[in-house]
Amino acid sequence: MSYHYTDIHLPTFMDVGFSETLAAVLRRVYVWMTLGLLTTAGVAAIISTTPFFQVLVGQSLLFFGLLIVELALVIGLSWGIQRLSPPVALILFFTYAILNGLTLSVLFAVYSLGSVAYTFLASAALFGVMSVLGYTTRINLAKMGTLMLMGLIGLVIAMLVNLFWANSTLGWLVTFAGILLFLGLTMFDTQRIKHMTATALQKNNEDVEARLGILGALSLYLDFVNLFLFLLRLGGRQR
Repeated sequence: MSYHYTDIHLPTFMDVGFSETLAAVLRRVYVWMTLGLLTTAGVAAIISTTPFFQVLVGQSLLFFGLLIVELALVIGLSWGIQRLSPPVALILFFTYAILNGLTLSVLFAVYSLGSVAYTFLASAALFGVMSVLGYTTRINLAKMGTLMLMGLIGLVIAMLVNLFWANSTLGWLVTFAGILLFLGLTMFDTQRIKHMTATALQKNNEDVEARLGILGALSLYLDFVNLFLFLLRLGGRQR
């Protein structure tokens, strides 16, 4: 995945047509992202009250099977967004949100309901601040993209190592690193949506609003969910 933006000339950003299209794209991004998060939260809350919840908690193979399907979906949606029609991409996005709700329902077996709610609100506040900063900053964050991608790979490796090593110090380092990483990715992805919209307009791409709306929603959805999980790990009150 490339994190280098196509060069965008200043007049493009000042163009009225760009401003209108960007506003339309961002509306779609935040509407779809919010609906995706509500879908995930609703599914997680409902599943936690059903007999299936005990099956999910007790059957590790089922849980990891769902994670594998989720990973395949998010990879397929990210790489195939230019080939998929917007309605199909939207269906896949909400399918992913539902599956994520199934897997995240296990949090209710680990953390108290109040702790989950407070962490969700804290995540929303931090996410909102970083997204605004990413939209308004004049600093080009493209160079940060490669560094954050490397950081994400390192974070995943450290988490896998600690899964077997179970070192508390490494665990806390991973938690703090994860929070900082996804705060940075929220800024980066917000600015990336802005740049991708300008690039698409320069190339006269069709369906720019629909495609970038879904792709942007997926990117920011993933940033929010991961930020929430790391914050919950940091300050969540376990049962």
